[in-house]
Amino acid sequence: QVQLVESGGGLVQAGGSLRLSCAASGRAISRLAMGWFRQAPEKEREFVATIMWLGGTTYYADSVKGRFTISRDNAKNTVYLQMNSLRPEDTAVYYCAADLLSRSYYYAPDKYNYWGQGTQVTVSS
Repeated sequence: QVQLVESGGGLVQAGGSLRLSCAASGRAISRLAMGWFRQAPEKEREFVATIMWLGGTTYYADSVKGRFTISRDNAKNTVYLQMNSLRPEDTAVYYCAADLLSRSYYYAPDKYNYWGQGTQVTVSS
């Protein structure tokens, strides 16, 4: 059983910052990549960022490039999402994902095997 535990969500004013954390525990899993997705009310889950476990290559959605930074701590099996210059449109439930099946499809939710429970991020205008 693999568990992903997210933390760090909350309410922040536009222009503010938040840092999300996702700690993975349980049995050994493929560590190709871990990533973050988000889902706003009545919208589909969308890709935010992914980091490859080996080498640390990162990918970002265009909407967050230059504002969000994904990083990892290999020793702690933890991935972080530093979110700066937050906007009201960033409001969503943010989900951590692990065990990417195909590097080419890092942006596709159905290519990840494990998900966290989600953490709410609300940005007020």
